[in-house]
Amino acid sequence: MMKNIFVASALALLASTGFSQRLDAQENPLQNGPSWEDLRGDIVGEVDLHDGASLFEVVAPYRAHDAATVPLVIKQKTGAETIERAIVVIDENPAPMAADFSFGAAMGPLDFEVRVRVNQYSNIRVLAETEAGWSMTGRYVKASGGCSAPASRDPEVALAAMGKMRLRHFEADTKPLSTPAQMSTARRKAQIMIRHPNYSGLQRDQITQLFIGAHFIDQLEVFQGDEMLFTMTGGISVSENPVFRFGYLDNGAPALRVRAQDTEGNIFETLLPKSGES
Repeated sequence: MMKNIFVASALALLASTGFSQRLDAQENPLQNGPSWEDLRGDIVGEVDLHDGASLFEVVAPYRAHDAATVPLVIKQKTGAETIERAIVVIDENPAPMAADFSFGAAMGPLDFEVRVRVNQYSNIRVLAETEAGWSMTGRYVKASGGCSAPASRDPEVALAAMGKMRLRHFEADTKPLSTPAQMSTARRKAQIMIRHPNYSGLQRDQITQLFIGAHFIDQLEVFQGDEMLFTMTGGISVSENPVFRFGYLDNGAPALRVRAQDTEGNIFETLLPKSGES
């Protein structure tokens, strides 16, 4: 009896201090604001946008640990329609449209992660296209300075390593495989990292204090054999050294083929064998 009274009193105290409201806030749903209405026409025009909550989930931190590398996960709900395309919009960024992805059949059901820059407190929206039309959902993220944050490497070092790529495969619990991956038709989880400074145009050289010109990967294609997994048209809001983690259905091809192009016309093409970590 005393225990029940104590629990009830504790819950009442927590409610009175706003604790339950803070817990709700951690779910960080999209917030109302004027920016989206100004952006919508340029992003998707006048198409009908349905509530995407029943189709897919967007996961992003309420408070970002690092505004320059905010993880964003797009995860299709069980039994939902196939997502063929997804546009990532960060309302308050200088260039709000972060990336436009197209997905091949082997990516379904979609489970996809990309890391983005967030320049100030903002909604991050994902607009997904299926055969039935467009849907939208997203998260509100508290982060600032992501687009102007200094690069992690000296420019000479960054440019020297530019275009190098690495592939890793993961077990279901996302741990790296301890033995070389075996080809199969099973669903697998992979991560591709591409070395590139992805300069936003808002960062300063730490010695001269002059702005570094925008220079980023704006086109990306990922194939297994001749089958397209995903493509991306990207902007300045994709993080330095872009990382993409995704689930896919292995078609037995021995390698993933990646082709990236940046805004200076550099083209990077690499075959990443599935039989080991590269």
